[in-house]
Amino acid sequence: MSEETRSETYAELASVGPYGVRPGHALITMVEPHPGHEYAYNRWYEDDHYYAGAMAMPWMYAGRRWVATRELQDLRGPEKSAVARPVTAGCYLSTYWITEGRYDDHMKWTVGINKRLNRDARVHQERTHVFTAFQDHETTVYRDGVAGPRDFHALDHPYAGLILQVIDSEGPAERSELLERLRTRDLPRRLTGSPAAMVTIFRPTPLPGDRMTYVKQVEGVDTRLTLLWFLERDPRQCWTEHFADLETLGAGAGRVELVAPFIPTVPGTDRYVDELR
Repeated sequence: MSEETRSETYAELASVGPYGVRPGHALITMVEPHPGHEYAYNRWYEDDHYYAGAMAMPWMYAGRRWVATRELQDLRGPEKSAVARPVTAGCYLSTYWITEGRYDDHMKWTVGINKRLNRDARVHQERTHVFTAFQDHETTVYRDGVAGPRDFHALDHPYAGLILQVIDSEGPAERSELLERLRTRDLPRRLTGSPAAMVTIFRPTPLPGDRMTYVKQVEGVDTRLTLLWFLERDPRQCWTEHFADLETLGAGAGRVELVAPFIPTVPGTDRYVDELR
């Protein structure tokens, strides 16, 4: 394909299809670097993969990395988690927003670029994907109504912390009931007076068959909800008062399989790497 034809193709693709700002989809990926490779992993992700393997791709318009120091890992629950084994596994979390309606287009690009990155030896192998899934946005619940940042701002706004929460239901119908309960009752009550400004709720989608072999197929496609709590305070400062009992959220309608607090990384640095173990 000539350079001129490629340029024309880009122009054609940009002129059609959805191009709003709503985060209709997300990539949420929690990864554990292998012991002894923490610095190398962080430098690879900060210096290369965050850009070449994510932000440079079409329709992925916002991203942020988060880290769980050992102190934060020790706040996690439940002890027997269906997501993280042990529950402390997965000290880095990356979150990305994808334009609503552009998931299929993005996936074609991401599969292609990751195959190329692998061929070019630009993938750090000393890591384990603990929880990696593309997700569809279900709803966002705000503490302050129409005031404050919206969910499409969330990965750019300087939030001081984030909680990843995963809840499983018994089946698809029960998940719908759980979602409605969280949206209308449990989350509005929890957010009132708390340091969490919003909670975004997603449901996982299956990965394509030609995904990278080091990423396992997504579990709980029909039964799981993923919640991201965006915090205005460091979770270490407010955990006991506001979030220590999050394992009970949705009790009777769902089973909490992970509650994991994080703080933002400092891009371009190795800050917190020496606090992971």
